[in-house]
Amino acid sequence: MRDSDSVAVYFLQAMLHALADQPQLRDAQLRAVGIAPELLEDPEARVPAKAFAQLWLSLIQVLDDEFFRLDSHGMPLGSFALICRGLIQEPSLDKALRQCLGNFGLFLRDLRGSISVRGSRTVISVQSSIADPLTRGYAEETYLVLVVGLLCWLGGRRLQIERTELAIARPPLEDDTLLWGADLRLGSGCTEVEFNSADLRLPVVQDLAALKSFLRTAPQGLVIRFRNQNGLVAKVYRHLKARDYGEWPTLVGLAEQQGLSASSFRRQLQREGRSYQQIKDEVRRAMAFERLREGRLSIAEIAEQTGFQEPSAFHRAFRKWTGHSPGSYRSQLLGRE
Repeated sequence: MRDSDSVAVYFLQAMLHALADQPQLRDAQLRAVGIAPELLEDPEARVPAKAFAQLWLSLIQVLDDEFFRLDSHGMPLGSFALICRGLIQEPSLDKALRQCLGNFGLFLRDLRGSISVRGSRTVISVQSSIADPLTRGYAEETYLVLVVGLLCWLGGRRLQIERTELAIARPPLEDDTLLWGADLRLGSGCTEVEFNSADLRLPVVQDLAALKSFLRTAPQGLVIRFRNQNGLVAKVYRHLKARDYGEWPTLVGLAEQQGLSASSFRRQLQREGRSYQQIKDEVRRAMAFERLREGRLSIAEIAEQTGFQEPSAFHRAFRKWTGHSPGSYRSQLLGRE
């Protein structure tokens, strides 16, 4: 974890939600790790990742709950370690994910996770019986952070999320795309993430020694390491996103701009679970979804801006991404709004 790493204040609000009626205790917890309580009032604020990690580990002790009292039963201290010990014994992410959802179900009462495999796509869905919308939103997203973060750690790489829906609307975050992929639908009424089923065949690469290290720094592994806005993947992503498709550099050219050889550039991206081509594909997807949500451009103009020579090629690609045509997807968004 680098000194420059940071986390959106939204995730602090989720962790501190149980202390909303104890402002003095809440503020004391923040000050103890060097965070000014006033930052909670700024929705665009970010806090140092090290302070975030310290707060996480401190709060679970204060609350005696590794799920921050977002569930009526919660997870007593030691629950997360117990869950992880079983997961590292599994041969693949498929087996580990199924056991992971079942193990969380042994502790949590208000949330249930399920998995469905639909051909080349796998969906993790979260069902909730939490009545309060704010608590429900925090709980469901925290649940997904834990499950998806664990999958990334078990596989030793950042998994690409194809689609995310969060039932309860919340403000967009700066690093939503790194967290939840380009196709994020807020306030959709259901909570689920979708990714490539091929990822389930990845082997579990962690062992007991790695687990002991992981548990000492769990917040970094779950929230920061595989969703690092200051890592090379994020830098490349932002570099491409700020430019028209026709201005995108080659791998060699971009490596030179970063002061790296092409081979070092590839290796660093690989360590973060991405290739240059995958990042380019992600940016094209993000640009397409963004422009469809804005509603100002025609489908043909969006196809051109995202590097498709023909609108028909864009239609085919978009159907592959979402199962819908671009026009149908835009209509759904407008109907929801």
